[in-house]
Amino acid sequence: MAEGPGAWRDAVAAARAHDGPRVAEPRLRLPFDVADYIDFYASLEHASNLGRMFRPDEEPLLPNWRRLPVGYHGRAGSVAVSGTGVVRPRGQLRAGEFGPTRRLDVELELGFVVGVPSSRPLTTADFAGHVFGVVVVNDWSARDIQAFEYVPLGPFLGKSFLTSISAWVTPLELLESCRAQAPEQDPPPLPHLAGGRDWALDVDLSIELNGETISRGNARTLYWTMPQMLAHATSNGATVRTGDLMATGAISGADPGSEGSLIELYGNTRFLADGDEVVLRADGLGEVRGRVQAAA
Repeated sequence: MAEGPGAWRDAVAAARAHDGPRVAEPRLRLPFDVADYIDFYASLEHASNLGRMFRPDEEPLLPNWRRLPVGYHGRAGSVAVSGTGVVRPRGQLRAGEFGPTRRLDVELELGFVVGVPSSRPLTTADFAGHVFGVVVVNDWSARDIQAFEYVPLGPFLGKSFLTSISAWVTPLELLESCRAQAPEQDPPPLPHLAGGRDWALDVDLSIELNGETISRGNARTLYWTMPQMLAHATSNGATVRTGDLMATGAISGADPGSEGSLIELYGNTRFLADGDEVVLRADGLGEVRGRVQAAA
């Protein structure tokens, strides 16, 4: 992945020219070594929905949200391939109570994978020269643990127990036909975040729970694009390495039934039970599945 776009194009051409071996029962593994992991909060609808739930007496969006791609650093060591079992996490649910989460949730996201490293700030125009491709992401979330811990420093144990990704990375070159114009931003971003608005991805998304499709959406609704996320992540001089994973945050649409998480679909009335199986899909990019297991 570190060799850059020329090598990537050659690899795609070679793969198209030859049929690979037939494999009846492949064993899935992580498609790359995850160097670092950042999760953003790039969907206007998702951020607004959760803001109303978590801060009902305040404005849904904090003042910074429309001015920069809000994000946090996750745990690279907790990223696992699709099909990995989801052990119900334990945590502090409220003052004086520690135990298994009762509000286990999913977040349907996309993530981009850095190929070419950099030790300088990157612009939105640098995106295609440094990013190898895109994966499907499930940012498993324990909402009760998250709600108690997240002020003032943001998510921690409510998120860090597991993040699942698809078993392959779709190269950027194969996504050219999916590119679309992102929604208009108001106010306009600062110059270092300008550009990259033609990198919305017109990709249909869905959530399936125990064989039933409960949500259908599209990734093109994201307010912040992947090039803007990369530019923001490096704007202070932070380096990026081959294998860095940066996820979008849950992707929700404005229409009912297009939400990217259970808490948005059902309020606080339905979360995952032990034995439930969830499959997140992005057309052309693959799927992420996981079955919930009882707390250890």
